[in-house]
Amino acid sequence: MLIGVDASRAVVPQRTGTENYSLYLIRALLQEGAVHRFRLYFNRAPEPGLFLRDERVEWRVMPFPRLWTHIRLAWEVTRRPPDVLFVPAHVLPLAHPRHCVATVHDLGYLHYPEAHTPFARRYLDWATRFNARVAQRVIVDSKATRDDLAACYGVDPAKMVVAYPAGAEGMQPVTDEAVLEQTRRRYGTGPRYILYVGTIQPRKNLETLLRAFAAWVAEQPMAADVRLVIVGKQGWLYEQILALARSLEVAGRVVFTGYAPAEDLPALLSGALAYVLPSWYEGFGLPVLEAMACDTPVICSNVSSLPEVAGDAALLFDPADARALTRALDQVCSDQELRLRMIERGRRQVQAFSWQRCAQQVLGALVAAVG
Repeated sequence: MLIGVDASRAVVPQRTGTENYSLYLIRALLQEGAVHRFRLYFNRAPEPGLFLRDERVEWRVMPFPRLWTHIRLAWEVTRRPPDVLFVPAHVLPLAHPRHCVATVHDLGYLHYPEAHTPFARRYLDWATRFNARVAQRVIVDSKATRDDLAACYGVDPAKMVVAYPAGAEGMQPVTDEAVLEQTRRRYGTGPRYILYVGTIQPRKNLETLLRAFAAWVAEQPMAADVRLVIVGKQGWLYEQILALARSLEVAGRVVFTGYAPAEDLPALLSGALAYVLPSWYEGFGLPVLEAMACDTPVICSNVSSLPEVAGDAALLFDPADARALTRALDQVCSDQELRLRMIERGRRQVQAFSWQRCAQQVLGALVAAVG
């Protein structure tokens, strides 16, 4: 079977959640799908070594200035259709082959519309409806997203396949003190810090994290030298988050580093006192597993897919309750026995997820889509 894959999101210069999902899943598909042929569609040439290329894996590099999906990719897949087209991190083209599969990552724009621009809400709603209607199978990252699609759009659960992602490839603890110190200097973290990694946008609920951190620093002498390090590029409506950070008494202790390349994340995570993901909504939450893989205790909100991902290995809190997050920060940073238990549970939790297993489930859906 010839499987066409939209790989455009995997080659963006600064990958975040869905782009990393696309990259790691495509790599696993090429490895696990040895009996199939693949045609990868790119809007720019991949970096050297990013993907396999041989007699079984064909590349189609097709630069195009605007509307790449609905014009250039659509032209290609209708002129030379694969047996099935898979879109892991975007929308299916308006003109598409007979058999299609798409991943729907989350419906956060419905649960928290105020965290998105009006245009983004309209586009995401249209794209999700289109994917769910056109695709023969819909891949979802979690049971939470599956249930949302069924409840909000009436998608038949039999059409959906829950295929859990995993963390980034090669994530493991960094114990070399020289590497850790070099990373601390490069990003200005200081020796003790709480870490967030992700896009800076309202859906991530960074306002609650900022207020909880400020309260913790004010109340606990042990927090006197701790910084809050926020790693990630600016998303939509980020200005209000930066404004709040500047207004707090601990403003000098909040470090915005900007985007960090994947190769720096293991050291950033390994050196942190804790990783915090306070989101209002997540389709999956890859950084939770990445932090656990680096032996870093995780604190995350108790909504959407995050309890599925975190299991019993994280401290969960109500994302609307800043005081609960303040207490969680204090627990994790002051109780050494708790930290050790969380680290050990995190190691076990990470083992429950793998890109190989995810790829096998997606391959099954691709075969089923063709019938």
